[in-house]
Amino acid sequence: MMKAYIEILRPVNAIMAVVSIVLIALIAWKFNLDVLVAAIIVFMATGAGNTINDYFDYEIDAVNRPERPIPSGRVSREAAGAYSLVLFVLASVLGFFLGSLPGIIVVGSSLLMTYYAHTLKRKCLIGNLVISFLTGLSFVFGGVIVGEIVKAAYIGFYAFLMTMAREIIKDMEDIEGDKMEGATTLPIRYGHRISSIIAAIFMFTASLTSPILYIINVFGILYIPALVLAIIVFIRAAFKILADPRKETAGKVSKQIKIGMGITFIAFALGSKTLTKMILGL
Repeated sequence: MMKAYIEILRPVNAIMAVVSIVLIALIAWKFNLDVLVAAIIVFMATGAGNTINDYFDYEIDAVNRPERPIPSGRVSREAAGAYSLVLFVLASVLGFFLGSLPGIIVVGSSLLMTYYAHTLKRKCLIGNLVISFLTGLSFVFGGVIVGEIVKAAYIGFYAFLMTMAREIIKDMEDIEGDKMEGATTLPIRYGHRISSIIAAIFMFTASLTSPILYIINVFGILYIPALVLAIIVFIRAAFKILADPRKETAGKVSKQIKIGMGITFIAFALGSKTLTKMILGL
């Protein structure tokens, strides 16, 4: 029973969200109680968002993800709804513990995640934009906590671009269940070919402009080697989905994008001036 309640949070995704706080803390080289609380908030809020998403998507998941806790019968829909509410409230209380601005960000994000799961997810591109915005906002939230808002905003922008690409690809993968639910995602409305082109544009944009952060001195020299590897992953993923925009390919490309995002975050961490000085002994 407890395992199902942990699973519905999608802990791997929630931990990935926590990376935003850890990364900004590394860049600012600040590790204190506020950072720990911020990491807990992001984990709880992300988990709550995943849970409320499953609450509203139980019919779609019965087709696309029948193994998930609600469609498999391991967690009741009512219990999932109550669970997500408790997590949202606790995350919001902790947010105000850190200050009025962090609290407002957490409450606003919680409301937006709920509205997304209920309504916006099924609307063409709007749902993708919301998730991508929330992903970028988690970095800004970390920046507010440690006092590195400008750098966090740069990172948040690239997280937004990469997440937009992955969200569109995921919609291509989930098209059958989305059709049954009456959703109007980009692949449903305009087809796999157009969707693959738009997703590739986001990948190309992120890849080709990201070196600017080194040029304008946001990150140090160690940013470049890891970034080059990430760019290779993204470019390959973009050409792969352009060459074969089928559901089966979308699933593989989605995983490649996730790997590319992970490498990019490593590049951000290595490129921070503090780590660069420590590693190079400058």
